[in-house]
Amino acid sequence: MKNGPNIASLASLLGDPARANILAALLGGKALTAGECAAEAGISAPAASGHLAKLLNAGLLVVLVQGRHRYYNLAGPDVAAALETLMGLAVRVGLRRTRPGPREAAMRKARFCYDHLAGEVATQVFAQLVTNGHLVASPQGYRLSPLGRARFHAEKIDIEALESKSRTLCRACLDWSERQPHLAGSLGAAIAQVAIERGWCRREAGSRAVHFSGGGERALLAMAGPEPVGAPETGGAASNSSTHDPRRA
Repeated sequence: MKNGPNIASLASLLGDPARANILAALLGGKALTAGECAAEAGISAPAASGHLAKLLNAGLLVVLVQGRHRYYNLAGPDVAAALETLMGLAVRVGLRRTRPGPREAAMRKARFCYDHLAGEVATQVFAQLVTNGHLVASPQGYRLSPLGRARFHAEKIDIEALESKSRTLCRACLDWSERQPHLAGSLGAAIAQVAIERGWCRREAGSRAVHFSGGGERALLAMAGPEPVGAPETGGAASNSSTHDPRRA
């Protein structure tokens, strides 16, 4: 390209399998040491150091130094979103790994994409938020409607605090496995945090895959519903107070 951003240089960085594996591992949102990055990429520690230096110089990674240890992470949610979009494009054009890992089914079901949830369940949550009028499409993307604001206040999510941050509140992130959007941005991260804290799901050790508790998936989907769980029913008998609330599962 004669003018504009040098995407060819960026593409060459991402085109190396070892660097691509390192970046994919960091999509989980957890900072890794150089040794852990080497293990994820299947390369030696010296080789990993060279790749990490290139990714740092390109601004794709940041490093946090704590004592004698150096921890690497993605430079921000924009890098994570770009990687997730590239993964979706690779799937669409048929560029898949020839030997899928054993976690592929679990990853498709639910996983972390940086600091928010992705996969089948996450795209269902996004679709319900739109269907129920909590998210509204706009020329700039998606915004939280007054109905959605009230909905998340009922879930004890402080929308005003999220809006005070420099990060975008709501952003549609194309899901590489479902080819549909899931919710990113500070609200997407807050929903993921709530799901973990309330015990609806847990992260698989050493993986981005997420596993739901008995009623966890239903509870997460209910968060995107039209009314908070436990809201008074209309046009029928009063609800039984002893009914099991899946959101406490």
